[in-house]
Amino acid sequence: MRFLTAGESHGPKLIGIIEGLPAGVKLNKAEIDRALHQRQGGPGRGGRMKIEQDEVNIVSGVRGGQTTGAPVALELENRDWVNWEQIMTYREDADLESRKVTAPRPGHADLSGALKYRTEVRNILERASARETAMRVAVGSVARQLLSALGVIIRGRVVAVGGVHASIEETPEYWQKVESSEWSVGDPEAEKKIWERLDQARAEGESLGGIIEIQALNLPAGLGSHVQWDRKLDGRLAQAVLSVQAIKGVSFGRGFELGDLPGSQAHDPIVYTAGSGYSRLSNNAGGIEGGMTNGQPLILKAVMKPIPTLYKPLGTVDLETKEPVLASIERSDICAVPAAKVVLEHVVSWVLADAVLEKFSADSFVELESAWREYADYLRN
Repeated sequence: MRFLTAGESHGPKLIGIIEGLPAGVKLNKAEIDRALHQRQGGPGRGGRMKIEQDEVNIVSGVRGGQTTGAPVALELENRDWVNWEQIMTYREDADLESRKVTAPRPGHADLSGALKYRTEVRNILERASARETAMRVAVGSVARQLLSALGVIIRGRVVAVGGVHASIEETPEYWQKVESSEWSVGDPEAEKKIWERLDQARAEGESLGGIIEIQALNLPAGLGSHVQWDRKLDGRLAQAVLSVQAIKGVSFGRGFELGDLPGSQAHDPIVYTAGSGYSRLSNNAGGIEGGMTNGQPLILKAVMKPIPTLYKPLGTVDLETKEPVLASIERSDICAVPAAKVVLEHVVSWVLADAVLEKFSADSFVELESAWREYADYLRN
């Protein structure tokens, strides 16, 4: 299974094409739109979110609410295109001077991309923009719906914003608080402090980053493989997570804490229960051992840096005059950590769905579901 996306931040639309989905996967357009709406929400978002009201257009590969086995094509219109058509048009009469960027922003792809492709910064930032993640959420929602039909649950929470760390639990009541929280945290006291940090950052022209946790429940042991470096599931997940704009680190289970522990406290003892199969007494590994799922909940954390577009810009160099100047200011968020949580849920969903179809190759969902159940019976016995 694979996908490609195309489109610029201020171009006419974003496009995604998915190949390799089995036929007969039930696909709910409203569920994709709900995920897109969640990505646009959260405190600290900028003015762009007031313009775009993302709604997916399913162009091909789905009929009567089910995939056909053909490539699935998706579209997302950019409503802001009407304000940028003369600037971003493919035609030779494009206005190349309006909104031209000559002062690359630190922390962005601006300078590296302009040097690599020998082009104007506008051509780099339009594709490097996090607007691109809207289509990845749409694509990931398709994968998430496939996983959900097999009983796999993907969920996420924000565990820190701007240095404020929330307490975490694993109770149903706690997760209900996460669902109802604008910040996706289950700690009301920490949420109050996070709001204060947001107000402070807004007043100071700053931006905020944070830490996000993604969980996948009800995965069987054996997804991924140890036999080659590029087949290891944790490596594939890490690459996908780190490909999301502003994500600068990823860990599994207890992650970097494991470097401080003796081996006897770092690993997860194995037990066997008749009728249930093998399990672990703890989950320090985060559900991944040797590049494969081990049957425990898959848990990964990701670090999001503060958004580098600042309303109090940092110093840079003008690419035409070579003189020191302040960085360009594009419309930006102050904090997008809750939105990044939504993006990561769907990026992870894609990688896991791909691993499922790698192990249980199937032309139809009926075949996939049958193989999934048979393997589950094998694991229990």
